[in-house]
Amino acid sequence: MSNFEEIRFYNDNEVQAALNKYANHPMVKTLLQFTFPEMSFEEIKQILDDCHSIRDFQGKVIYHSVRKVLEKSSEGLSYSGFEKLKKDESYMFISNHRDIILDTSLINCVLYEQDLVMTASAIGDNLVQKPFLLLLSRLNRNFLVQRGLTPREMLRSSLNLSEYIRHLLLEENRSVWMAQREGRTKDGNDVTQQGVLKMLAMAKGDMSISEYFSKIKIVPVSISYEFDPTDVLKMPELMAKRNEVVYKKSEHEDFNSILKGALGNKGRIHITAGEILDENWFNELEKTEHSVNDQLQAIAGAIDSKIYKNYKLWPANYVACDLLNNSEAHASRYTDKEKRQFERRLSRRVDVKNALEVNSYLLMYANPVINHEALNENKI
Repeated sequence: MSNFEEIRFYNDNEVQAALNKYANHPMVKTLLQFTFPEMSFEEIKQILDDCHSIRDFQGKVIYHSVRKVLEKSSEGLSYSGFEKLKKDESYMFISNHRDIILDTSLINCVLYEQDLVMTASAIGDNLVQKPFLLLLSRLNRNFLVQRGLTPREMLRSSLNLSEYIRHLLLEENRSVWMAQREGRTKDGNDVTQQGVLKMLAMAKGDMSISEYFSKIKIVPVSISYEFDPTDVLKMPELMAKRNEVVYKKSEHEDFNSILKGALGNKGRIHITAGEILDENWFNELEKTEHSVNDQLQAIAGAIDSKIYKNYKLWPANYVACDLLNNSEAHASRYTDKEKRQFERRLSRRVDVKNALEVNSYLLMYANPVINHEALNENKI
């Protein structure tokens, strides 16, 4: 395990010392009082004293934090597909990525309720620069993806990360979550980066890519928020990209996104666990695609198609698609009231006289519809 010291989460025997060290930190205290508003801090401290493992902390504290966030800022979480997973098995969950913290927190909330193996989850080390954020991430089984490295350091770091993921999945029987791409999807166009799959494959050893990926049991997951509370925060980067300008993040941008993502209105949320990419599928892949690059491309395409197929499309998605195309092709999917509500949202978030801004914002919500319909047309 010594290779993993820089990136690993806490061991169970380290949990109590970490909680004792940070229980009185103002931000940690705020989180705890938000989670248990009816309790005194002494009562909350008693709960912490009873946490002797990560699962204890997640079940007794973080699960309730997530449920409180949902109660305050959403119209509820629904989910499907998880009933097909086996209770004592580990899986490699790969999902679309819209929110820095919530995506993995919500998946773990579902896994906890379904009594399935909860995930260890990848998080960029740039997001946990503050000590209390690093603490919370390590208490939630987040392992670090190191950013800002030289090419040589990146290669070494990627191999170590890949070996750690293999260790968790195959030796510790611990499920793992990773986003399908580095960084959040800003434009609603969820595409799996081959680089993510290439990194996962680095630890395959003597196995072929198909053998290894079959062994780790990849489950594509679709996370569908009715509204993205950080949509307006994503606009500057989107506009820079469309204007072909280099975008530089502001100092507190990620932290502001975490807060807005947690507390902003999300409407309804649905999470679907897709079918596992199984051994038969990988056997066929190996017969038809011989180059590593072609195999990775096919695996990325299969993950994308399952995410598109299982993405829960809300009225806002269909309204945005019709507004984008100046049509009423999907009018049966929403009411006049839902259309007016979305138009009001649009007018509050962008300069409606700026066609490029309006177009970029609408695409954020319309792309899941476009991808879903392209999937049906191509009969993937």
